[in-house]
Amino acid sequence: MKKTIGWIGWCVVVMGCSQTPEPKMVDVTADAKPETGREALAPRAADSPDAASIAISDEIRRACGLAETDAFFDYDSSRVTPKADRVLAGLASCFTVGPLKGKGMKLVGHADPRGDSEYNLLLGGRRADHVGSALSKKGLEADRISSSSRGEMDARGSDEGTWAKDRRVEIMLAD
Repeated sequence: MKKTIGWIGWCVVVMGCSQTPEPKMVDVTADAKPETGREALAPRAADSPDAASIAISDEIRRACGLAETDAFFDYDSSRVTPKADRVLAGLASCFTVGPLKGKGMKLVGHADPRGDSEYNLLLGGRRADHVGSALSKKGLEADRISSSSRGEMDARGSDEGTWAKDRRVEIMLAD
């Protein structure tokens, strides 16, 4: 009996002393290397709600009567901002009831050269998918939207100002 009570007491003490470790903080700075693989697709705190989003082809701008509205993604972000969301609403309208009704759209995601190639390819894809999702929510049929990623393949930047231009989703008419 004493052994059983002693064993139960020891278990209670051990369980009472154990703690859940605090979550690891991730430093997302210009020099930080983002993780790769599956966890790279999960939404993260670094995906700031203030991030920017799109670069619409001149052909679509002219057809839809859109002003030049380039906006760029923050470092390590794929969120569509409220400003970009308004532009996407006009774009979806143009493709559903406007001059480009019935046409298809191609979305190509891009990333700046920081991080490894696999991660940047995933990030570019995530950006294109977020823009496609926003367009679908505005009424554009998902089967008329194709998305792909070029990751860092077309990146030309060398500092924050020029890297911002590498972080984009290009929107073009589908062939």
